[in-house]
Amino acid sequence: MPHADSSLVPEEIDTKSAFWEHVHTQLEALLDPDLNWVSNLSNTSSLVYHSLLAFPKFFGPDDSKAVNWCGFYLNAPYFPTSKSTPTPAAPAHQKLLLGPFCGKPACQFINVAPGKARGVCADAFVHRQTVLVKDVEAYPGHIACDGSTKSEIVVPILISNADGTTTPVGVLDLDCLALNGFDEDDQAGLEKIVVLLNKTCKW
Repeated sequence: MPHADSSLVPEEIDTKSAFWEHVHTQLEALLDPDLNWVSNLSNTSSLVYHSLLAFPKFFGPDDSKAVNWCGFYLNAPYFPTSKSTPTPAAPAHQKLLLGPFCGKPACQFINVAPGKARGVCADAFVHRQTVLVKDVEAYPGHIACDGSTKSEIVVPILISNADGTTTPVGVLDLDCLALNGFDEDDQAGLEKIVVLLNKTCKW
């Protein structure tokens, strides 16, 4: 099967839970544990984004209600550093940098420094828990990369440590043009995808 066909959604899928199970199965076949995170996150953002656009039953029958952005922000130390700038203006761990995504151009970085963190992505990263926002305009400190976005969900990517603690790597972020675009079924499906990414990505 051509890789592009991974994003096709069978007509018999008619619930969000079934949709996310289908996407998870497609990702299991697509992701490669021998590849760097850049490759796997690139295919994940593309597959999720295009699968959502192919599933209008819950995510909008036209562009006015579609999911309009799907991608990742990663903790800065996971990116290669520039040889020309050995001393960054701010410590690397205080920023999330834009990673692979599908959608319109987005914010290049998000501040997660203590006392300065703001926005849905920063909150999910700092507090290490999913943030589901029904109405972004009602969310304190929301960062509007696209003024058309009405709702959002952000899932943290956490690595488990030997001592039982977790280390945040970054976040998976989805935006929607409709209010109440995401619910608990989406949260469960996306959190399961993040678990899969942790198993298959070389961080």
